Amino acid sequence: MEKNLYIGLMSGTSTDGVDAVLADFSEAAKPRILGATSLDMPEALRARLLRLNSATENELELAHLAANELAHLYANACHELLVQQHVAATKVRAIGAHGQTIRHRPELGYSIQLNAPALLAELTQIDVIADFRSRDIAAGGQGAPLVPVVHQGLFSAPHNRVILNLGGIANISVLNTQGPLLGFDTGPANMLMDYWSQLHLAQRYDLDGQWAAKGTLIPQLLEGMLAEPWFDLDPPKSTGRDLFNAAWLHQQLNQHTNQADPQDVQATLLALSVHSISRAIKRHASSAEEVLVCGGGALNPSFMQSLQTQLNIPVRSTTTVGIHPLHVEALAFAWLAYAHLKRIKASAPEITGARHATILGAHYPA
Repeated sequence: MEKNLYIGLMSGTSTDGVDAVLADFSEAAKPRILGATSLDMPEALRARLLRLNSATENELELAHLAANELAHLYANACHELLVQQHVAATKVRAIGAHGQTIRHRPELGYSIQLNAPALLAELTQIDVIADFRSRDIAAGGQGAPLVPVVHQGLFSAPHNRVILNLGGIANISVLNTQGPLLGFDTGPANMLMDYWSQLHLAQRYDLDGQWAAKGTLIPQLLEGMLAEPWFDLDPPKSTGRDLFNAAWLHQQLNQHTNQADPQDVQATLLALSVHSISRAIKRHASSAEEVLVCGGGALNPSFMQSLQTQLNIPVRSTTTVGIHPLHVEALAFAWLAYAHLKRIKASAPEITGARHATILGAHYPA
């Protein structure tokens, strides 16, 4: 019998942990999540990954060591998931493992996702599909975002919808009933807010947006940050820590404010995310009747309420349509692994800007 079970793994730009899902693709158009788990990113590994987002001494060796450590974390997530669901590894067809993005420079022809897929295949004794971006970049595309095609399959409706992923970076998929699929990054979501929380609260993130909610918006800082030329680029476009990083933020602070209260800066960073997202939706998805939100930001009431206020259309978690917001991205990579093995061209040139559609990923047999 054909094996229809796949595992999807995701550790995003927030570097807070690994999400894993086990999905049944017996009905590939609507895969069914059988189970899910999340593991926190160990602080030492997280620090190494963040350090590798910019040039550092001996970075080649450090990158490979971090990739091996990440593969062990991925394997632990897979093992926990299989034990939880009482499923043997031999029943799983493949693991879709995106890896951890540390550089994203498609304009220079590359994007680096740290991963050790051969080691992961060895540790789990399950085939691994990885390296999903490079084939699209080779065809002239951005290699990102990868998930709008999956969003279309999971969330299409008789009305126009936007699927908004709030990870470290925000990206949208525009699902029009009478128009082409559109998707692109809109800018920071949680990434800068998380950095600021770690710097001033010694916490990985601002729980429920409580700190930001108590701050006061700094108009000149928000205006200065929104003047970043990247925001005005037309799709296809994607971004990451290569642009929106600590150095960028401190440059903005030096230019547009003078010793601001950290709490007010946090409030303004939340406003930056909300305004850049809402501008993108109003510009490119003006007919949308609702926004479904996935990713960690969907669990932040301050973020969700601010988006609702700015957009003035329903803004809801994907939980309301049956998929937990932390499971959507991992499920997408399970589907991309399925698509690779079925020889489905899963890239979307209209989204990434590639010259043609391609089969994404590389196969590492167990």
